[in-house]
Amino acid sequence: MTAIATVASLAACGSGGSDGAAADGTVTLEFAQWWGAELPAGNFEKLIDDFTAQNPNIKVKLLSAPYASTKQQLVTGAASKTLPDVVGLDGAWVNDFAKQGAITDLSKLMTDAKYDAGQLASQVQLEGKTYMIPVVNFVYPLFVNKDLLAKAGVTAVPSTRTEFLDAAKKISASGGDVKGWALPLDTAVPNGVQNDVMSWLWASGGSMLQDGKPNLTSAPVKSTVEFVKSLNDAGVIAPGSLTMKEQDKVEKFTNGQVGMMIDSLAHINLIKKNKPGLKFEVAALPAEDGYTGKRGIPYASWGIGISNSTKHKAEAFKLVSYLMSQETNAKLSTMANGFPGNKNAKPDFSDSDPLFKTAFDIYQQGYPANEFVGLPKSEDLMRSFDEQLQLVLTGKTGVDDALAKSQESWTSVIQ
Repeated sequence: MTAIATVASLAACGSGGSDGAAADGTVTLEFAQWWGAELPAGNFEKLIDDFTAQNPNIKVKLLSAPYASTKQQLVTGAASKTLPDVVGLDGAWVNDFAKQGAITDLSKLMTDAKYDAGQLASQVQLEGKTYMIPVVNFVYPLFVNKDLLAKAGVTAVPSTRTEFLDAAKKISASGGDVKGWALPLDTAVPNGVQNDVMSWLWASGGSMLQDGKPNLTSAPVKSTVEFVKSLNDAGVIAPGSLTMKEQDKVEKFTNGQVGMMIDSLAHINLIKKNKPGLKFEVAALPAEDGYTGKRGIPYASWGIGISNSTKHKAEAFKLVSYLMSQETNAKLSTMANGFPGNKNAKPDFSDSDPLFKTAFDIYQQGYPANEFVGLPKSEDLMRSFDEQLQLVLTGKTGVDDALAKSQESWTSVIQ
């Protein structure tokens, strides 16, 4: 079986040490990621064993740890140029890692291997060079509690912002401590700006950038913030949002304390495990009234990249191309309850909850949207925007001033 390393050994590893080659020519690749920790035990290891069976001159040492631990170790490894040969990547890390020279240009490796990049659903690029390939995508649709909607007299899942505000008001007025929506804005983990705020912008085809530069004072961004403010002013947001984290939002939805939330598809099984009787469905995010174009849907990815300091780039790319092959990518996305990074791969929903098929249809009708992917210091950008949004929601500043200050802050980061 493939070797599984502990978090401690991940800290000590890196392609800056041994060159990973044995006397017989066999190459050992270290592959650090958090995926194996999130999949059923043994599933990811089996996929890697299939790869090594097909490539007997390559061995793979899996370094599997939870996301937070993996992030901490890879950030350290990137700074010291001691990353493992192959690395799982979050799109938010790519810009910094690439500018540090820690991850390699995959475009060149694809050309050298005569790899057909046309089969890839997306690539994360900087200055025309690919540094990350999304392997599996996890989308963030709208989750709605069917019982709470019915109790509030809402007969259809909201499709527009006006319908959403109306439904949120009715749910909040239906009694108890129930609110219409949950908005996590803890600045320590500011991904609520990406998943729960900017998602309204992308759902209406809008952008927070223009020619790669911040465009936060634009009418679409202002409309988005004003809409979130209108939800706050109407008293339909669950209390404690300024210090709420994503897991708190999911817990409130699972416990029937909020009627709607924007959340990762990956949490469907968790919600059903913790509250088997909860009746809920997923839908496309509501768009601006009158909008008829394709709707962007926020997503996060299991991305993959290759260390710039590895001495085995060709072998490392063999592993990447294997994981991105139509058959393997379909298997992996099915295991992960995510959507494939190979656009020809089709996940098998036969043994999955029907909601995954519903979400896949939503995904195919719209487009994946996450403009934070590839930006420098993306978490800091979210945090500075978050801080200004909190001032708006607490009545300490106006929308125009908040966006002007966010624009100034972002412009100092995105050159």
